[in-house]
Amino acid sequence: MKHMMKSGVAALALAFGANAAAAEGELVLYHWFEYIPQELLDKFTEETGITVTMDTYDSNESMLASLKAGGIGTYDVSVPGDYMVSIMAGEGMLDTIADGELKNKGNIAPDWADPSFDPGRQSSIPYQWGSTSFAVNRDAYDGDIQTTDILFNPPAELQGRINMLDSQGEVMAMAALHMGIPQCSTDREQLKALNAMLQEAKQHWASFNSDTAKEVLVSGDAAVGQIYDGFSAKAREEGANVEYAYPTQGYIAWMDNVVLLKDAPNRDNALIFMDFLLEPENIAAVTNFAQYNAGLNGVESFLDPALAAQPEKNPHANAGPGVFIEVCSEEVQSVYDQIWTNLKK
Repeated sequence: MKHMMKSGVAALALAFGANAAAAEGELVLYHWFEYIPQELLDKFTEETGITVTMDTYDSNESMLASLKAGGIGTYDVSVPGDYMVSIMAGEGMLDTIADGELKNKGNIAPDWADPSFDPGRQSSIPYQWGSTSFAVNRDAYDGDIQTTDILFNPPAELQGRINMLDSQGEVMAMAALHMGIPQCSTDREQLKALNAMLQEAKQHWASFNSDTAKEVLVSGDAAVGQIYDGFSAKAREEGANVEYAYPTQGYIAWMDNVVLLKDAPNRDNALIFMDFLLEPENIAAVTNFAQYNAGLNGVESFLDPALAAQPEKNPHANAGPGVFIEVCSEEVQSVYDQIWTNLKK
């Protein structure tokens, strides 16, 4: 809730300045934290003359809350995950990209050209894709980590030393995998059991935090962290003796996307920025920085060769399936919201 309030206030505060700055040469970007290199934004400005103003968020849910609190008409583009694109489209928050408005659209890899969450890429382009699981400090625990029990029924060595992402979608999806029940289950007994399991697991968690998910592993404040694969790789680079898990129960797969927002104050510049990110050399700079994966053809020659060998990029033979977060019905989502609220108390 702290982050939702912070982002919502930021959105309202920017509303006046951003709308006033809707003149030629401006772009107002709403983006995840630590997810785009400043050098790439500088390159964009140098090539186009367009100045970028960026505000950041730490979860899909906080981004949505901020946009609803005044961000529509303030920002030009944002970077939601796959399921959130569907939600935003359903709420009428996205603009449509006409045929021919993106000259580099043909660079999108076939696997990501017609996703279910945005058929035909009417409002979005691919940004980065990867996985969400958890990383374990091997100095703290040397047992088997390829199980979601590490998060939800942890061994004694790890109890009270676990950081969970402050993200309802990822926590609830991972919990469903742990219990072997469908995401968005309508079975009341399954939902009751899900709530009871999470309340029990909560006793072993030290924190909910997304924006310091990497830092708490590096500092040793947490021995286990639910985390994105790229952040796990960065934590290892920064000295944490962590191993990224691919549990046998499964893990979360995701695709982040750049979307054109409804009532974008600088719509033409937003399309120029999206086209810029559809150039393989430019999106490869994001991959090298964030250490996830691009959704374009032609990026390989621009990538750091070390990325392919990262353990986070190579699930083991017994890893469970990667699953995307599902969009629940309104009825089920209201139950999920209640479970999440109680979990955060």
